[in-house]
Amino acid sequence: MGHGFTRRRFLEAGTGAMVGTYVALTPGAARAEDAGAPASQASADRAPEEGTGPFHKLVIRGGTLIDGTGAPPRGPVDIVVVNQRITQIKQVSERDLQKDRPPFDADHVVDATGMFVMPGFVDLHVHAGGPPKNPETYAYKLWLAHGVTTVRGVALASNDISVRDKERSERNEIVAPRIFNYQHPGNAWGKGPVNSAQSAREWVRWAKDHGVDGIKIRSGAHMRPDIMAALLPEAKRLQMGTVAHLDQTGVEQMNAIDAARLGLGTVTHFYGHFESLVRPGVKLFPSDYDYRNEQVRFSQVADWVNKIYPVRGQEWHRYLREHLELGTVFDPTFNIYVASRDVTRMRGAEWHDKYTLPSLWDFFQPSTAAHGSYYWDWGTEVETAWKDFYQVWFKLMKDYHDMGGRITTGSDSGFIYQTYGFAYIMELEMLREAGLTPLEVITAATLNGAKTLYEPMGIDNPPIGTVEPGKLADLVIAPEDPTADLTVDPWGRRGGGFKALYGTGHQRLNPQTGQIERVGGIRWTIKDGVVYDARRLLEDVAVEVEKQKAERGTS
Repeated sequence: MGHGFTRRRFLEAGTGAMVGTYVALTPGAARAEDAGAPASQASADRAPEEGTGPFHKLVIRGGTLIDGTGAPPRGPVDIVVVNQRITQIKQVSERDLQKDRPPFDADHVVDATGMFVMPGFVDLHVHAGGPPKNPETYAYKLWLAHGVTTVRGVALASNDISVRDKERSERNEIVAPRIFNYQHPGNAWGKGPVNSAQSAREWVRWAKDHGVDGIKIRSGAHMRPDIMAALLPEAKRLQMGTVAHLDQTGVEQMNAIDAARLGLGTVTHFYGHFESLVRPGVKLFPSDYDYRNEQVRFSQVADWVNKIYPVRGQEWHRYLREHLELGTVFDPTFNIYVASRDVTRMRGAEWHDKYTLPSLWDFFQPSTAAHGSYYWDWGTEVETAWKDFYQVWFKLMKDYHDMGGRITTGSDSGFIYQTYGFAYIMELEMLREAGLTPLEVITAATLNGAKTLYEPMGIDNPPIGTVEPGKLADLVIAPEDPTADLTVDPWGRRGGGFKALYGTGHQRLNPQTGQIERVGGIRWTIKDGVVYDARRLLEDVAVEVEKQKAERGTS
Protein backbone atom coordinates (compact mmCIF):
# COMPACT_ATOMS: atom_id res chain seq x y z
CA MET A 1 0.00 0.00 0.00
CA GLY A 2 1.18 3.51 -0.73
CA HIS A 3 1.42 5.93 2.18
CA GLY A 4 1.36 9.26 0.38
CA PHE A 5 -1.07 10.76 2.89
CA THR A 6 0.39 10.20 6.35
CA ARG A 7 -1.79 9.64 9.36
CA ARG A 8 -0.52 12.78 11.07
CA ARG A 9 -1.49 14.86 8.02
CA PHE A 10 -4.77 12.91 7.99
CA LEU A 11 -5.58 14.09 11.50
CA GLU A 12 -4.42 17.63 10.82
CA ALA A 13 -7.04 17.75 8.05
CA GLY A 14 -9.63 17.58 10.82
CA THR A 15 -11.27 14.40 9.60
CA GLY A 16 -8.97 11.67 10.84
CA ALA A 17 -11.18 10.03 13.41
CA MET A 18 -14.48 8.30 13.05
CA VAL A 19 -17.42 10.19 14.44
CA GLY A 20 -17.54 9.32 18.12
CA THR A 21 -13.81 8.69 18.42
CA TYR A 22 -11.50 11.42 19.61
CA VAL A 23 -9.16 13.07 17.16
CA ALA A 24 -6.73 14.16 19.85
CA LEU A 25 -5.79 12.11 22.88
CA THR A 26 -6.85 14.60 25.50
CA PRO A 27 -10.18 13.83 27.16
CA GLY A 28 -12.99 15.87 25.70
CA ALA A 29 -11.17 16.76 22.50
CA ALA A 30 -13.28 17.68 19.50
CA ARG A 31 -14.68 14.94 17.28
CA ALA A 32 -14.41 15.01 13.52
CA GLU A 33 -17.96 16.28 13.08
CA ASP A 34 -17.18 19.24 15.36
CA ALA A 35 -13.73 20.03 13.95
CA GLY A 36 -14.58 21.58 10.62
CA ALA A 37 -14.50 18.34 8.66
CA PRO A 38 -15.70 18.67 5.06
CA ALA A 39 -19.25 17.51 4.56
CA SER A 40 -19.70 13.99 3.29
CA GLN A 41 -21.21 13.66 -0.15
CA ALA A 42 -24.59 11.99 -0.34
CA SER A 43 -24.45 8.27 -1.07
CA ALA A 44 -25.13 7.56 -4.72
CA ASP A 45 -28.51 6.21 -5.74
CA ARG A 46 -28.63 2.44 -6.08
CA ALA A 47 -27.85 1.69 -9.72
CA PRO A 48 -29.87 -0.90 -11.69
CA GLU A 49 -26.97 -3.37 -11.53
CA GLU A 50 -26.57 -2.92 -7.76
CA GLY A 51 -28.99 -5.44 -6.35
CA THR A 52 -32.27 -6.63 -7.79
CA GLY A 53 -35.69 -6.18 -6.27
CA PRO A 54 -37.58 -5.96 -4.10
CA PHE A 55 -40.08 -8.25 -5.79
CA HIS A 56 -43.72 -9.07 -5.30
CA LYS A 57 -42.73 -12.73 -4.99
CA LEU A 58 -39.20 -13.98 -4.41
CA VAL A 59 -38.31 -17.65 -3.94
CA ILE A 60 -35.03 -19.01 -2.54
CA ARG A 61 -34.88 -22.64 -3.59
CA GLY A 62 -33.17 -25.70 -2.19
CA GLY A 63 -30.98 -24.31 0.57
CA THR A 64 -30.15 -25.75 3.98
CA LEU A 65 -31.65 -23.45 6.60
CA ILE A 66 -29.90 -22.25 9.76
CA ASP A 67 -32.74 -20.16 11.13
CA GLY A 68 -31.02 -18.17 13.92
CA THR A 69 -33.04 -19.60 16.79
CA GLY A 70 -30.31 -22.04 17.78
CA ALA A 71 -32.07 -24.94 16.06
CA PRO A 72 -29.88 -27.29 14.00
CA PRO A 73 -29.68 -26.91 10.22
CA ARG A 74 -32.51 -28.40 8.21
CA GLY A 75 -33.19 -28.76 4.54
CA PRO A 76 -33.39 -28.58 1.71
CA VAL A 77 -36.11 -25.95 1.92
CA ASP A 78 -37.77 -23.41 -0.34
CA ILE A 79 -38.34 -19.99 1.18
CA VAL A 80 -41.14 -17.88 -0.28
CA VAL A 81 -41.04 -14.11 0.15
CA VAL A 82 -44.03 -11.94 -0.72
CA ASN A 83 -43.70 -8.16 -0.59
CA GLN A 84 -40.42 -8.41 1.32
CA ARG A 85 -41.73 -10.72 4.06
CA ILE A 86 -41.24 -14.45 4.42
CA THR A 87 -44.56 -16.22 3.97
CA GLN A 88 -43.56 -19.90 3.67
CA ILE A 89 -40.68 -22.24 4.45
CA LYS A 90 -41.35 -25.47 2.58
CA GLN A 91 -39.41 -28.69 3.12
CA VAL A 92 -38.27 -30.21 -0.18
CA SER A 93 -37.68 -33.92 -0.64
CA GLU A 94 -34.50 -35.08 -2.34
CA ARG A 95 -36.71 -36.56 -5.04
CA ASP A 96 -38.29 -33.18 -5.79
CA LEU A 97 -35.11 -31.17 -5.53
CA GLN A 98 -34.35 -31.31 -9.27
CA LYS A 99 -37.97 -30.86 -10.35
CA ASP A 100 -39.98 -27.79 -11.14
CA ARG A 101 -42.20 -27.14 -8.14
CA PRO A 102 -44.60 -24.50 -6.90
CA PRO A 103 -44.82 -21.63 -6.57
CA PHE A 104 -44.59 -21.15 -10.33
CA ASP A 105 -45.39 -17.42 -10.30
CA ALA A 106 -42.21 -16.11 -8.71
CA ASP A 107 -40.87 -12.80 -10.05
CA HIS A 108 -37.35 -13.86 -9.12
CA VAL A 109 -35.73 -17.15 -8.06
CA VAL A 110 -32.44 -17.64 -6.22
CA ASP A 111 -31.05 -21.14 -6.66
CA ALA A 112 -29.51 -21.95 -3.28
CA THR A 113 -29.22 -25.69 -3.90
CA GLY A 114 -26.34 -27.05 -1.86
CA MET A 115 -25.91 -23.73 -0.04
CA PHE A 116 -26.70 -22.53 3.47
CA VAL A 117 -29.28 -19.86 4.28
CA MET A 118 -29.08 -17.80 7.47
CA PRO A 119 -30.69 -14.63 8.82
CA GLY A 120 -28.96 -11.39 7.90
CA PHE A 121 -26.20 -10.55 10.35
CA VAL A 122 -26.50 -7.69 12.83
CA ASP A 123 -23.44 -5.56 13.69
CA LEU A 124 -24.07 -3.62 16.90
CA HIS A 125 -20.93 -1.47 16.88
CA VAL A 126 -20.12 0.42 13.68
CA HIS A 127 -18.70 3.68 12.39
CA ALA A 128 -18.78 4.40 8.66
CA GLY A 129 -15.69 6.54 8.25
CA GLY A 130 -16.22 9.45 5.94
CA PRO A 131 -13.78 11.40 3.77
CA PRO A 132 -10.82 11.51 3.58
CA LYS A 133 -10.61 8.22 5.48
CA ASN A 134 -13.15 6.41 3.30
CA PRO A 135 -16.54 7.18 1.77
CA GLU A 136 -19.47 5.74 3.69
CA THR A 137 -20.53 3.69 0.67
CA TYR A 138 -17.23 1.79 0.88
CA ALA A 139 -18.16 0.55 4.36
CA TYR A 140 -21.76 -0.14 3.35
CA LYS A 141 -20.73 -2.40 0.46
CA LEU A 142 -18.21 -4.32 2.54
CA TRP A 143 -20.77 -4.91 5.29
CA LEU A 144 -23.36 -6.22 2.83
CA ALA A 145 -20.75 -8.34 1.07
CA HIS A 146 -20.15 -10.08 4.40
CA GLY A 147 -23.82 -10.66 5.17
CA VAL A 148 -24.39 -7.70 7.48
CA THR A 149 -27.90 -6.44 6.77
CA THR A 150 -28.38 -4.30 9.91
CA VAL A 151 -25.95 -1.99 11.72
CA ARG A 152 -26.09 0.07 14.87
CA GLY A 153 -24.07 3.22 14.28
CA VAL A 154 -22.46 4.42 17.52
CA ALA A 155 -22.21 6.83 15.82
CA LEU A 156 -22.32 5.85 12.15
CA ALA A 157 -21.60 9.45 11.15
CA SER A 158 -23.00 12.88 12.00
CA ASN A 159 -26.68 12.89 12.87
CA ASP A 160 -27.64 14.52 9.56
CA ILE A 161 -25.77 11.90 7.52
CA SER A 162 -27.01 9.03 9.71
CA VAL A 163 -30.66 10.09 9.45
CA ARG A 164 -30.35 10.71 5.72
CA ASP A 165 -28.81 7.32 4.97
CA LYS A 166 -31.09 5.51 7.40
CA GLU A 167 -34.15 6.82 5.58
CA ARG A 168 -32.71 6.14 2.13
CA SER A 169 -31.74 2.62 3.17
CA GLU A 170 -35.28 2.00 4.43
CA ARG A 171 -36.53 2.93 0.96
CA ASN A 172 -33.80 0.80 -0.69
CA GLU A 173 -32.58 3.86 -2.56
CA ILE A 174 -28.92 3.25 -1.68
CA VAL A 175 -26.72 0.18 -1.29
CA ALA A 176 -26.57 -0.01 2.50
CA PRO A 177 -27.62 -2.14 5.45
CA ARG A 178 -30.55 -1.19 7.65
CA ILE A 179 -29.29 1.57 9.95
CA PHE A 180 -29.98 2.29 13.61
CA ASN A 181 -28.75 5.74 14.57
CA TYR A 182 -27.18 6.11 18.01
CA GLN A 183 -25.50 9.42 18.91
CA HIS A 184 -23.40 10.80 21.76
CA PRO A 185 -25.09 13.13 24.25
CA GLY A 186 -24.92 16.68 22.94
CA ASN A 187 -24.25 15.76 19.32
CA ALA A 188 -25.81 18.01 16.72
CA TRP A 189 -28.32 19.96 18.81
CA GLY A 190 -26.31 23.21 18.90
CA LYS A 191 -27.11 24.10 22.52
CA GLY A 192 -23.73 23.41 24.02
CA PRO A 193 -22.40 20.45 26.01
CA VAL A 194 -24.47 18.06 28.05
CA ASN A 195 -23.04 18.79 31.48
CA SER A 196 -25.99 18.57 33.87
CA ALA A 197 -28.95 16.34 34.55
CA GLN A 198 -31.27 18.96 33.06
CA SER A 199 -29.31 19.31 29.81
CA ALA A 200 -29.03 15.52 29.62
CA ARG A 201 -32.79 15.06 29.69
CA GLU A 202 -33.32 17.93 27.27
CA TRP A 203 -30.85 16.46 24.79
CA VAL A 204 -32.51 13.04 24.94
CA ARG A 205 -35.87 14.60 24.13
CA TRP A 206 -34.29 16.62 21.30
CA ALA A 207 -32.59 13.50 19.94
CA LYS A 208 -35.84 11.53 19.94
CA ASP A 209 -37.41 14.25 17.80
CA HIS A 210 -34.47 14.35 15.38
CA GLY A 211 -34.15 10.77 14.18
CA VAL A 212 -31.92 9.35 16.93
CA ASP A 213 -32.73 5.75 17.93
CA GLY A 214 -30.46 5.48 20.93
CA ILE A 215 -27.57 6.88 22.95
CA LYS A 216 -23.87 5.97 22.92
CA ILE A 217 -22.19 7.09 26.15
CA ARG A 218 -18.44 7.37 26.08
CA SER A 219 -16.79 10.45 27.52
CA GLY A 220 -15.82 10.91 31.15
CA ALA A 221 -18.16 13.87 31.64
CA HIS A 222 -21.19 11.90 30.46
CA MET A 223 -20.28 9.08 32.85
CA ARG A 224 -20.87 11.28 35.89
CA PRO A 225 -23.46 9.56 38.09
CA ASP A 226 -25.88 12.50 38.02
CA ILE A 227 -25.78 12.71 34.22
CA MET A 228 -26.06 8.95 33.73
CA ALA A 229 -28.98 8.89 36.17
CA ALA A 230 -30.72 11.44 33.95
CA LEU A 231 -29.77 10.09 30.51
CA LEU A 232 -30.67 6.44 31.02
CA PRO A 233 -34.19 6.70 32.50
CA GLU A 234 -35.16 9.41 30.01
CA ALA A 235 -33.98 7.27 27.13
CA LYS A 236 -35.92 4.29 28.46
CA ARG A 237 -39.06 6.42 28.87
CA LEU A 238 -38.80 7.48 25.24
CA GLN A 239 -38.09 3.91 24.06
CA MET A 240 -34.52 4.60 23.00
CA GLY A 241 -31.66 2.16 23.36
CA THR A 242 -28.45 2.79 25.31
CA VAL A 243 -24.89 1.53 24.97
CA ALA A 244 -21.70 2.63 26.72
CA HIS A 245 -17.98 2.48 26.10
CA LEU A 246 -16.99 3.12 29.71
CA ASP A 247 -13.63 4.68 29.02
CA GLN A 248 -10.89 5.21 31.55
CA THR A 249 -11.50 8.94 31.97
CA GLY A 250 -14.76 8.26 33.74
CA VAL A 251 -14.73 4.66 34.92
CA GLU A 252 -13.79 5.57 38.50
CA GLN A 253 -17.21 7.24 38.66
CA MET A 254 -19.14 4.74 36.58
CA ASN A 255 -18.10 1.14 35.95
CA ALA A 256 -20.20 -1.48 34.18
CA ILE A 257 -22.24 -2.64 37.16
CA ASP A 258 -22.88 0.94 38.33
CA ALA A 259 -24.17 1.82 34.86
CA ALA A 260 -26.32 -1.31 34.63
CA ARG A 261 -27.94 -0.49 37.96
CA LEU A 262 -28.96 2.86 36.48
CA GLY A 263 -30.49 1.13 33.44
CA LEU A 264 -27.73 0.89 30.81
CA GLY A 265 -28.72 -1.50 28.03
CA THR A 266 -25.39 -2.63 26.53
CA VAL A 267 -21.77 -2.64 27.70
CA THR A 268 -19.48 -2.59 24.65
CA HIS A 269 -15.78 -3.58 24.63
CA PHE A 270 -14.17 -4.79 27.88
CA TYR A 271 -14.20 -1.38 29.57
CA GLY A 272 -16.13 -1.29 32.83
CA HIS A 273 -16.14 -5.05 33.39
CA PHE A 274 -12.66 -5.48 34.80
CA GLU A 275 -12.86 -2.23 36.75
CA SER A 276 -15.96 -3.65 38.46
CA LEU A 277 -13.93 -6.69 39.55
CA VAL A 278 -10.78 -5.00 40.87
CA ARG A 279 -9.80 -6.31 44.32
CA PRO A 280 -10.13 -3.79 47.17
CA GLY A 281 -6.97 -1.83 47.79
CA VAL A 282 -5.46 -2.65 44.38
CA LYS A 283 -4.52 0.29 42.15
CA LEU A 284 -5.82 -0.17 38.63
CA PHE A 285 -3.51 2.44 37.10
CA PRO A 286 0.25 2.88 37.74
CA SER A 287 1.26 6.05 39.59
CA ASP A 288 2.93 7.48 36.46
CA TYR A 289 0.06 6.50 34.16
CA ASP A 290 -0.91 9.00 31.44
CA TYR A 291 -4.10 8.27 29.51
CA ARG A 292 -2.77 10.22 26.51
CA ASN A 293 0.14 7.81 26.04
CA GLU A 294 -1.60 5.03 24.14
CA GLN A 295 1.45 2.77 24.06
CA VAL A 296 1.27 2.62 27.85
CA ARG A 297 -2.52 2.90 28.03
CA PHE A 298 -3.22 -0.15 25.91
CA SER A 299 -0.29 -2.24 27.07
CA GLN A 300 -1.23 -1.87 30.75
CA VAL A 301 -4.78 -3.04 30.04
CA ALA A 302 -3.40 -6.57 29.80
CA ASP A 303 -2.27 -6.36 33.43
CA TRP A 304 -5.83 -5.89 34.70
CA VAL A 305 -6.37 -9.64 34.90
CA ASN A 306 -3.79 -9.71 37.70
CA LYS A 307 -5.74 -7.13 39.71
CA ILE A 308 -9.23 -8.60 39.77
CA TYR A 309 -10.98 -11.11 42.00
CA PRO A 310 -10.20 -14.78 41.21
CA VAL A 311 -11.44 -15.88 37.81
CA ARG A 312 -14.65 -17.89 38.25
CA GLY A 313 -14.64 -17.21 41.94
CA GLN A 314 -17.52 -16.07 44.15
CA GLU A 315 -17.26 -12.35 43.30
CA TRP A 316 -16.89 -13.11 39.59
CA HIS A 317 -20.16 -15.08 39.51
CA ARG A 318 -21.94 -12.57 41.75
CA TYR A 319 -21.02 -9.83 39.27
CA LEU A 320 -22.37 -11.77 36.30
CA ARG A 321 -25.56 -12.83 38.09
CA GLU A 322 -26.42 -9.23 38.90
CA HIS A 323 -25.99 -8.25 35.24
CA LEU A 324 -28.22 -11.19 34.31
CA GLU A 325 -30.93 -9.98 36.69
CA LEU A 326 -30.64 -6.46 35.27
CA GLY A 327 -30.78 -7.74 31.67
CA THR A 328 -27.49 -6.17 30.56
CA VAL A 329 -26.28 -7.03 27.06
CA PHE A 330 -22.56 -7.70 26.53
CA ASP A 331 -21.20 -6.67 23.13
CA PRO A 332 -17.52 -7.61 23.43
CA THR A 333 -16.07 -6.55 20.04
CA PHE A 334 -13.21 -9.03 20.51
CA ASN A 335 -11.87 -8.45 17.00
CA ILE A 336 -10.96 -4.79 17.29
CA TYR A 337 -8.13 -5.56 19.72
CA VAL A 338 -6.72 -8.59 17.90
CA ALA A 339 -3.62 -6.68 16.83
CA SER A 340 -2.82 -6.27 20.52
CA ARG A 341 -2.04 -9.97 20.67
CA ASP A 342 -0.63 -10.31 17.12
CA VAL A 343 0.06 -7.06 15.30
CA THR A 344 1.91 -8.83 12.48
CA ARG A 345 -1.14 -10.94 11.68
CA MET A 346 -3.44 -7.95 11.35
CA ARG A 347 -0.98 -5.75 9.50
CA GLY A 348 -0.49 -8.54 6.98
CA ALA A 349 -4.11 -9.70 6.62
CA GLU A 350 -4.64 -11.11 3.14
CA TRP A 351 -7.52 -8.78 2.26
CA HIS A 352 -5.64 -5.51 2.74
CA ASP A 353 -4.02 -5.33 -0.69
CA LYS A 354 -7.22 -5.79 -2.67
CA TYR A 355 -9.92 -4.39 -0.40
CA THR A 356 -8.40 -1.84 2.02
CA LEU A 357 -8.38 1.68 0.59
CA PRO A 358 -4.97 3.39 0.68
CA SER A 359 -6.57 6.28 2.58
CA LEU A 360 -7.81 3.83 5.22
CA TRP A 361 -4.38 2.18 5.30
CA ASP A 362 -2.88 5.60 6.03
CA PHE A 363 -5.17 5.87 9.03
CA PHE A 364 -3.89 2.53 10.36
CA GLN A 365 -0.23 3.57 10.45
CA PRO A 366 1.62 3.71 13.79
CA SER A 367 1.67 7.11 15.44
CA THR A 368 2.51 8.59 18.84
CA ALA A 369 -0.11 11.30 18.40
CA ALA A 370 -3.27 9.60 17.14
CA HIS A 371 -5.94 7.42 18.70
CA GLY A 372 -5.93 3.77 17.72
CA SER A 373 -2.38 3.80 16.31
CA TYR A 374 -0.49 2.80 19.41
CA TYR A 375 1.65 0.11 17.77
CA TRP A 376 4.71 2.32 17.47
CA ASP A 377 6.82 -0.17 19.42
CA TRP A 378 4.67 -3.25 20.02
CA GLY A 379 6.50 -6.47 20.78
CA THR A 380 6.42 -10.01 22.14
CA GLU A 381 6.06 -9.26 25.85
CA VAL A 382 3.00 -7.03 25.56
CA GLU A 383 1.43 -9.40 23.01
CA THR A 384 1.94 -12.30 25.40
CA ALA A 385 0.25 -10.33 28.18
CA TRP A 386 -2.66 -9.57 25.86
CA LYS A 387 -3.02 -13.25 25.00
CA ASP A 388 -3.42 -13.94 28.72
CA PHE A 389 -5.89 -11.07 28.98
CA TYR A 390 -7.98 -12.50 26.15
CA GLN A 391 -8.30 -15.85 27.92
CA VAL A 392 -9.86 -14.17 30.96
CA TRP A 393 -12.05 -11.93 28.79
CA PHE A 394 -13.26 -15.00 26.88
CA LYS A 395 -14.16 -16.74 30.16
CA LEU A 396 -16.13 -13.71 31.35
CA MET A 397 -18.24 -13.63 28.19
CA LYS A 398 -18.64 -17.43 28.04
CA ASP A 399 -19.75 -17.66 31.67
CA TYR A 400 -22.29 -14.89 31.15
CA HIS A 401 -23.59 -16.64 28.05
CA ASP A 402 -23.84 -19.97 29.85
CA MET A 403 -25.92 -18.53 32.69
CA GLY A 404 -28.36 -17.05 30.15
CA GLY A 405 -26.88 -13.61 29.52
CA ARG A 406 -27.12 -12.10 26.06
CA ILE A 407 -23.95 -11.84 23.98
CA THR A 408 -24.02 -9.95 20.68
CA THR A 409 -21.66 -9.20 17.79
CA GLY A 410 -20.05 -5.86 17.04
CA SER A 411 -16.99 -5.01 14.96
CA ASP A 412 -15.94 -1.34 15.50
CA SER A 413 -14.05 -1.51 12.18
CA GLY A 414 -11.98 1.24 10.62
CA PHE A 415 -9.31 1.19 13.31
CA ILE A 416 -6.23 -0.87 14.21
CA TYR A 417 -5.90 -2.70 10.86
CA GLN A 418 -9.54 -3.84 10.89
CA THR A 419 -11.32 -3.42 7.54
CA TYR A 420 -15.11 -3.25 7.39
CA GLY A 421 -16.92 -6.55 6.84
CA PHE A 422 -13.84 -8.72 7.18
CA ALA A 423 -13.58 -7.75 10.84
CA TYR A 424 -17.20 -8.78 11.42
CA ILE A 425 -16.48 -12.33 10.29
CA MET A 426 -13.45 -12.32 12.59
CA GLU A 427 -15.79 -11.46 15.46
CA LEU A 428 -17.78 -14.63 14.70
CA GLU A 429 -14.56 -16.65 14.78
CA MET A 430 -13.58 -15.11 18.10
CA LEU A 431 -16.93 -15.87 19.73
CA ARG A 432 -16.28 -19.45 18.67
CA GLU A 433 -12.81 -19.21 20.23
CA ALA A 434 -14.44 -17.97 23.44
CA GLY A 435 -16.35 -21.23 23.60
CA LEU A 436 -19.76 -20.60 22.03
CA THR A 437 -20.88 -23.35 19.67
CA PRO A 438 -21.24 -22.43 15.99
CA LEU A 439 -25.02 -22.30 16.27
CA GLU A 440 -24.76 -20.13 19.38
CA VAL A 441 -22.48 -17.77 17.48
CA ILE A 442 -25.03 -17.46 14.68
CA THR A 443 -27.75 -16.71 17.23
CA ALA A 444 -25.54 -14.03 18.78
CA ALA A 445 -25.04 -12.54 15.32
CA THR A 446 -28.71 -12.56 14.38
CA LEU A 447 -31.52 -12.98 16.92
CA ASN A 448 -29.60 -11.51 19.86
CA GLY A 449 -28.68 -8.40 17.92
CA ALA A 450 -32.22 -7.97 16.66
CA LYS A 451 -33.69 -8.24 20.15
CA THR A 452 -31.20 -5.71 21.48
CA LEU A 453 -32.24 -3.17 18.84
CA TYR A 454 -36.00 -3.64 19.03
CA GLU A 455 -36.72 -4.35 22.71
CA PRO A 456 -36.06 -0.74 23.80
CA MET A 457 -38.71 0.25 21.24
CA GLY A 458 -41.24 -2.00 22.98
CA ILE A 459 -41.05 -4.69 20.27
CA ASP A 460 -40.47 -8.13 21.81
CA ASN A 461 -40.71 -10.05 18.52
CA PRO A 462 -38.32 -8.23 16.15
CA PRO A 463 -39.05 -8.24 12.40
CA ILE A 464 -35.50 -9.45 11.67
CA GLY A 465 -33.03 -11.86 13.28
CA THR A 466 -34.59 -15.22 12.40
CA VAL A 467 -35.81 -16.93 9.26
CA GLU A 468 -39.49 -17.69 9.83
CA PRO A 469 -42.84 -16.70 8.36
CA GLY A 470 -43.73 -13.08 9.03
CA LYS A 471 -40.15 -11.83 9.24
CA LEU A 472 -38.53 -9.45 6.79
CA ALA A 473 -36.45 -11.04 4.05
CA ASP A 474 -33.00 -10.36 5.49
CA LEU A 475 -30.94 -13.40 4.51
CA VAL A 476 -27.39 -14.59 3.97
CA ILE A 477 -26.71 -17.34 1.43
CA ALA A 478 -23.29 -19.00 1.49
CA PRO A 479 -21.92 -22.05 -0.33
CA GLU A 480 -20.01 -23.35 2.72
CA ASP A 481 -21.43 -24.61 6.02
CA PRO A 482 -20.36 -22.18 8.79
CA THR A 483 -21.25 -24.73 11.48
CA ALA A 484 -18.96 -27.60 12.39
CA ASP A 485 -19.95 -31.23 12.61
CA LEU A 486 -19.32 -31.74 16.32
CA THR A 487 -19.94 -35.48 15.99
CA VAL A 488 -16.71 -35.88 14.02
CA ASP A 489 -13.48 -36.57 15.88
CA PRO A 490 -11.97 -33.09 16.49
CA TRP A 491 -8.72 -34.01 14.74
CA GLY A 492 -10.61 -35.07 11.66
CA ARG A 493 -12.89 -32.07 11.24
CA ARG A 494 -12.82 -30.35 7.89
CA GLY A 495 -14.36 -27.28 6.41
CA GLY A 496 -13.69 -23.61 6.81
CA GLY A 497 -16.48 -22.89 9.28
CA PHE A 498 -16.80 -19.13 9.78
CA LYS A 499 -13.48 -18.68 7.99
CA ALA A 500 -15.30 -19.59 4.77
CA LEU A 501 -17.50 -16.48 5.14
CA TYR A 502 -14.65 -14.01 4.57
CA GLY A 503 -14.85 -12.15 1.28
CA THR A 504 -11.44 -13.59 0.39
CA GLY A 505 -12.84 -17.08 0.91
CA HIS A 506 -11.08 -20.09 2.35
CA GLN A 507 -8.04 -21.88 0.97
CA ARG A 508 -8.47 -25.62 0.55
CA LEU A 509 -6.49 -28.39 -1.10
CA ASN A 510 -8.60 -30.49 -3.46
CA PRO A 511 -7.50 -34.08 -2.77
CA GLN A 512 -8.81 -35.26 -6.14
CA THR A 513 -6.93 -32.74 -8.27
CA GLY A 514 -4.09 -31.87 -5.94
CA GLN A 515 -4.85 -28.20 -6.63
CA ILE A 516 -5.26 -25.44 -4.05
CA GLU A 517 -8.68 -23.83 -4.40
CA ARG A 518 -10.42 -20.79 -2.99
CA VAL A 519 -13.87 -21.70 -1.72
CA GLY A 520 -16.57 -19.98 0.24
CA GLY A 521 -17.36 -16.35 0.62
CA ILE A 522 -20.97 -15.21 0.76
CA ARG A 523 -22.85 -15.65 -2.50
CA TRP A 524 -25.92 -13.48 -1.94
CA THR A 525 -27.01 -11.08 0.75
CA ILE A 526 -30.72 -10.25 0.78
CA LYS A 527 -31.77 -7.12 2.66
CA ASP A 528 -35.44 -6.10 2.71
CA GLY A 529 -36.07 -8.44 -0.21
CA VAL A 530 -33.34 -6.86 -2.37
CA VAL A 531 -30.90 -9.49 -3.65
CA TYR A 532 -27.27 -8.38 -3.65
CA ASP A 533 -24.55 -10.34 -5.39
CA ALA A 534 -21.85 -10.35 -2.70
CA ARG A 535 -19.11 -11.01 -5.24
CA ARG A 536 -20.21 -8.02 -7.30
CA LEU A 537 -20.10 -5.81 -4.19
CA LEU A 538 -16.55 -6.96 -3.46
CA GLU A 539 -15.54 -6.31 -7.04
CA ASP A 540 -16.92 -2.77 -6.79
CA VAL A 541 -14.75 -2.24 -3.72
CA ALA A 542 -11.70 -3.71 -5.44
CA VAL A 543 -12.18 -1.31 -8.36
CA GLU A 544 -12.43 1.61 -5.93
CA VAL A 545 -9.19 0.54 -4.23
CA GLU A 546 -7.37 0.22 -7.56
CA LYS A 547 -8.65 3.61 -8.68
CA GLN A 548 -7.29 5.28 -5.55
CA LYS A 549 -3.96 3.49 -5.95
CA ALA A 550 -3.74 4.67 -9.56
CA GLU A 551 -4.47 8.25 -8.50
CA ARG A 552 -1.56 8.01 -6.07
CA GLY A 553 0.69 6.24 -8.54
CA THR A 554 0.97 3.18 -6.29
CA SER A 555 -0.87 0.55 -8.35
